[in-house]
Amino acid sequence: MYLPTYHAELNLPVLRQFVRENPLGILTTAIKSSSHPLLQSSHIPWILDVEDNDSEMELGRLRGHIARQNPQAKAIIESLTHESTTTPKNYLEEKVLVLFNGPVHHYVTPKFYTETKPTSGKVVPTWDYSAVQVYGAARIYFDTRSKEFSDFLSQQLSDLSLHAETSIMGYGGEDGPRPWEVSDAPSPYIDLLKKNIIGIEVQIESMTGKFKMSQEKINGDRDGVIKGFESLNSAAGAQMAAAVRERAALFDAKKGVKRLS
Repeated sequence: MYLPTYHAELNLPVLRQFVRENPLGILTTAIKSSSHPLLQSSHIPWILDVEDNDSEMELGRLRGHIARQNPQAKAIIESLTHESTTTPKNYLEEKVLVLFNGPVHHYVTPKFYTETKPTSGKVVPTWDYSAVQVYGAARIYFDTRSKEFSDFLSQQLSDLSLHAETSIMGYGGEDGPRPWEVSDAPSPYIDLLKKNIIGIEVQIESMTGKFKMSQEKINGDRDGVIKGFESLNSAAGAQMAAAVRERAALFDAKKGVKRLS
């Protein structure tokens, strides 16, 4: 990820919050195989575990699962079993990448740059977006006969459902509906489904964020971007305007700039 300092976000509590609010991450693996592509990617919802949510040092781990019939899962299992006839390996040889994208992104027209465009015309289009990139070593749970497989998936499925039902759907309040739980489904049905997925646990080795929200632009152009997004009169436009305004305030605060407006 190209990471200019003015777009970089390295504060771990901020990055953790981003991942939890946008848990659908894209898992990318690089696995040499004669029957599958070297590079494969899949969208997977993740749970992020840390012992101290306020820690600025602890990286933690990601927990997810993928369908066993997914070609990426087949390549993963093949890589862990083809060299050994006794005890299969549990960790992928190469590190994996998981990319989390923000909820909205948008094209930025040069017409939004209301200070630079009229004076010099030296402007070009761009795209504003936010993302968090995670690298780490992946441990795979795929042996349906092992207790580790069953325990990992039982916990992961339960935790993921709870997070999605409460944090994303908002269920579980005093007057709201009860969150759905894995135990609400018949146990034989869940056991059957578990045999058709594999578990993935990523021990995070690096986590970086990029918030490209026009925050580095001069004030006139930045204000023009905010007004331009607001003028779209759409939900995405309103969210983008708010994101640019928030990142602009953080950018100015780091530089010690006080704005009059």
